[in-house]
Amino acid sequence: MQDDTPQQKNSITPAKSNVDLLKDTQNTSDDLHGDAVLTDPHASSQSKKATLATGEALKLAVVGHTNTGKTSILRTLLRDMYFGEVKNEAATTRHVERAIISDSQTDEPLVALFDTPGLEDASGLMDWLEDHTASRRDGIERLQQFLASDSAQGGEAVAALNDYSQEAKVIRQLLASDMAIYVIDAREPVLGKYKDELAILSWSAIPVMPVFNFTDSQETNITEWQTMLARRNLHISTRFDSVAFEFEDEMRLWQNLATMLTHPETLNQLITRRREDWIQLYEQAGIIIAHFLLDVAAYVREIDEDDDPLPVLNEMQEAVRQTERAMQGKLLNLYKFYDNSAVVTPLELSEYQQDPFDPELLKSYGLRTTSGAAAGALLGLGIDAAALGTTFGLGAAIGGLAGGILSNTGSIADKINGVKRLYIDPATLTLLATRSLDLLASLRHRGHAANADTPITELQEANTPPWNPNKLPSELKKARGKPQWSSLSSGKSDLAAELRADAAWSLSSKLKRSRLEDKE
Repeated sequence: MQDDTPQQKNSITPAKSNVDLLKDTQNTSDDLHGDAVLTDPHASSQSKKATLATGEALKLAVVGHTNTGKTSILRTLLRDMYFGEVKNEAATTRHVERAIISDSQTDEPLVALFDTPGLEDASGLMDWLEDHTASRRDGIERLQQFLASDSAQGGEAVAALNDYSQEAKVIRQLLASDMAIYVIDAREPVLGKYKDELAILSWSAIPVMPVFNFTDSQETNITEWQTMLARRNLHISTRFDSVAFEFEDEMRLWQNLATMLTHPETLNQLITRRREDWIQLYEQAGIIIAHFLLDVAAYVREIDEDDDPLPVLNEMQEAVRQTERAMQGKLLNLYKFYDNSAVVTPLELSEYQQDPFDPELLKSYGLRTTSGAAAGALLGLGIDAAALGTTFGLGAAIGGLAGGILSNTGSIADKINGVKRLYIDPATLTLLATRSLDLLASLRHRGHAANADTPITELQEANTPPWNPNKLPSELKKARGKPQWSSLSSGKSDLAAELRADAAWSLSSKLKRSRLEDKE
């Protein structure tokens, strides 16, 4: 007999993750948290469902036709882009895989999700059930009779036309679960095979909720599906796109499932915790971006009046590039995107790695230099030499980089001493802020089944800058006089972060408000 024990996934998320993935490749009946799969076709499924009152995780089977995106939905619910295997071909999942969603505060297991193989031939199985089981028996009895048959076991002894071993894996998991979601590719027309699938699922005597996937597509058949579902007394459904993710869609998924339970406490706990976690993630992301901007704004290099500025300016540009990449990595890890090829920028700039000192990038964001010249013009032109604290010749040399480094002088004493201070231009600071916020928006609307080839329509237009480059927030203005706030200036990352902590909290609030105002 082929082993149908759920394969359990190794954890690949950080220690603080609220997703606990387990793996057990041995054929064993032991199962953590009581989530044993019903392998005896004659055993009572009812004894396996009385788990909600005992504090164990709710067992939720994810079922549906082949290639409807079951594993993709699980990846997004689990915030794990590596769970299972996703391919653009039928029957990718061949075994049942289990993953646990736990309370992020208490580590209490809340929901055990079971990824099942796709239903390949429900119509054939329905014919088998009609031919080999009595219609007067209830649904569970008919399904158990099927599970006890050779057709459910598969193998060489069974003809290919009578091999329903894949369907048997799904049915065994259904009978061992508390409820199920039926994943529908919203782009598919309503066909007879789907009607047969729903008929068979209804015999499991557990709540089944249809979930529409790929709803962001331009062509969907949701209205036709809802009509068919209503005729089968399935009036509660939800939309949950595994690529174009919306947090409120996930909340509705859990809420609708909760309405189908007599004891919804576990799902209500999950909903509460997920909302808290989502808000906390956004706050943490804002702090990360604010620290990055203050770090760059406070970055200063001093040179003597007669020194060639170009080598120093090149060093400053490269330091900012590396700091931005580090910030992007923190955001990706925060939202559990460990491979940034899964993220496409709103401007379709691959991996957010276009050079922030590219004058064409400034133009694409509609930003202008502080000199008032068009982005990309020589920064030295049109700027008073005294304001630069340097000669016109040095100003022109700096402008020749056309890349957002602006010289300035801290005091008259600096001029007398022949010291020149080089800072990051306000227009470039504004560009870095805008691009950081765009990346954050992408991550918040990106399902963990997405990849670089699946752009999201509503994110293809860049957001407007959070402020006018000529009117930097007070925190960034203050940072210009606080070189000790910058790890790039001082080389002391921890101390610099501690010194600018209060300003980071204040700036993060302004960043959040700027995006809320854009939406309004």
